[in-house]
Amino acid sequence: MNVTTLFSFTSPAVKRLLGWKQCDEEEKWAEKAVDLLVKKLKKKKGPMEELEKALSCPGQPSNCVTIPCSLDGRLQVSHRKGLPHVIYCRVWRWPDLQSHHELKPLDCCEFPFSTKQKEVCINPYHYKRVESPVLPPVLVPRYSEFPLVSETAQSSFLLADVQAVVYEEPKHWCSIVYYELNNRVGDTFQASSTSVLVDGYTDPSNNKNRFCLGLLSNINRNSTIENTRRHIGKGVHLYYVGGEVYVECLSDSSIFVQSRNCNYHHGFHPTTVCKIPSGCSMKIFNNQEFAQILAQSVNHGFETVYELTKMCTIRMSFVKGWGAKYHRQDVTSTPCWIEIHLHGPLQWLDKVLTQMGSPHNPISSVS
Repeated sequence: MNVTTLFSFTSPAVKRLLGWKQCDEEEKWAEKAVDLLVKKLKKKKGPMEELEKALSCPGQPSNCVTIPCSLDGRLQVSHRKGLPHVIYCRVWRWPDLQSHHELKPLDCCEFPFSTKQKEVCINPYHYKRVESPVLPPVLVPRYSEFPLVSETAQSSFLLADVQAVVYEEPKHWCSIVYYELNNRVGDTFQASSTSVLVDGYTDPSNNKNRFCLGLLSNINRNSTIENTRRHIGKGVHLYYVGGEVYVECLSDSSIFVQSRNCNYHHGFHPTTVCKIPSGCSMKIFNNQEFAQILAQSVNHGFETVYELTKMCTIRMSFVKGWGAKYHRQDVTSTPCWIEIHLHGPLQWLDKVLTQMGSPHNPISSVS
């Protein structure tokens, strides 16, 4: 599509604002988003000029540019709904932006999305991108080979003889396996994109950010599983941003999540299952919190560290729940569920365990 065709019915104000648009493949969508914004801003005196000032002089201070919040806080552009500040940060700053969790308001912003006011600021230069925190290395003492050293001597020895094990970001941040009851179905999905959709549809293309469960066949599938699969629909949106993993329920039915990291944070029992209704999201893993737990666990020995492998695996069922409040006590009793393996934390654990050597507790063929 050439420029003449694209702008043939575009107002001068929209044309000017599109001049600052960041390059991406969705020209028409961006044009409609800007056109909708212009119509809202023209109802008041000043916001249009303030927005143009912010876009033309990004390094200079600028005021909030606000629009009214809808009931659910989202704005519809074409057939897609999104949060206003995310939409306009995508148009003018970061085309690869996926979620509001990737944005943090600047201190100067008076109407940030997070404060849930009647108006929300859409000035893209009032937000910054969340960066992944640098995790401190885990210090692993290498004393398992010296059990006879006295406690005092061992303490001074440990200060000198420790191995710093650093966290490294893997190529694929997670892998996802799909199950029906206790049967694994299909191949493992390797997530290279930090934004992943797991849905019930049937897209046959090898889309790197989409795992379509509707494509998968299983000869042992019963009517309950078939019916549950029909209700997965848009499924879930998983995203990994700033060292944190979030899940958003896009399905019309609830999802049920068991995350030991999330349960630790909230003070729940480790095996607690949380229900996430349609349209809601939840943080299900935090790298910084895991780093602290791992560093503390090293002092308690090999078995305590090894136990943390359970924290690096998240289980999630569609439509049907399980756990203490349900007749299904285990996830393997639910018709459709996925298991998410977090590669970064698992690889970090592996390196720490390798440095620690073998467990102290003796084992024999009859133990």
